[in-house]
Amino acid sequence: MKPASFGSLAEKWASSVVSRSEVSRFSGGVLHPRTLANLDSLGKGPSGRIRVGRKVCYPVTELVNWMEARSTTPEPRKA
Repeated sequence: MKPASFGSLAEKWASSVVSRSEVSRFSGGVLHPRTLANLDSLGKGPSGRIRVGRKVCYPVTELVNWMEARSTTPEPRKA
């Protein structure tokens, strides 16, 4: 089945980047900043990560593409 589209998240976000600390708000609670930090340390996070001082942020389009690539739609349960 086709995974969900997260494109509307990018349209509603006012900036072209999302800081790691705001990723939970951006994703509607789907992602947690610590989860993203752990995945980044394993090389499995979104590409294009930017560090500004102590803050880490991601380009919105890269984050959305990464979320879409990781998403799946579960198969319906059989009765």
